[in-house]
Amino acid sequence: MKTVAIHDRPREKLERLGPGALGDNELLAIVLGHGRANVSALDLANAILADGGLRALLRARPGELLRLPGIGVARAAQVLAAIELGRRSFTRGDEVRPQLSSPRSVAEYLLPQFGNRAVEQFGVLLLDTKHRVLRASILSVGTLDASIVHPREVFREATAAGAAALVLFHNHPSGDPEPSDEDVRLTERLAAAGILMGIDVLDHVILADVKYYSFREQRRC
Repeated sequence: MKTVAIHDRPREKLERLGPGALGDNELLAIVLGHGRANVSALDLANAILADGGLRALLRARPGELLRLPGIGVARAAQVLAAIELGRRSFTRGDEVRPQLSSPRSVAEYLLPQFGNRAVEQFGVLLLDTKHRVLRASILSVGTLDASIVHPREVFREATAAGAAALVLFHNHPSGDPEPSDEDVRLTERLAAAGILMGIDVLDHVILADVKYYSFREQRRC
């Protein structure tokens, strides 16, 4: 960081102006801590953000970061941990559990944490009798298929949490939230199982970056 004036170095700039005054690369440089031989932490941050910027970094996996010169296991872990803390800050409010009364409110709750995942994940959002959040749980990772998402896994999770209702959700890494034929079949299967179990399946929400598809909004659930 020797080529940058002392008062413009990320750490000093943060102390002087606050974190809101820093660019994405400067904040990432602080997370990294230091650079490597002849490469500053800011240069290293710029290299990480060069391919897709912050949005691509939100979807990065450890192996992708490890391919960059100067990024080892420890630094990759630091970056991914910082990103995960940011995600959780969006989804964890105060002690009062959020009450989700519409598909849009469900999507706004889930998108920051699960909408930009690099691989497909299927989960359930568990709710109490007043549709307040109990927890969100991921049940499977990988291409969605009825053979790996079984009703017993879904309703075992719901029963263990004492849930009165649930919302199915999964993400589409492609960025297109439109449901596949398999998504439709799985929704129908789990909704029918919910009737037998006495646990309402309120919706199936497909997340895609900043967009979503709700079976309930489309009157398909």
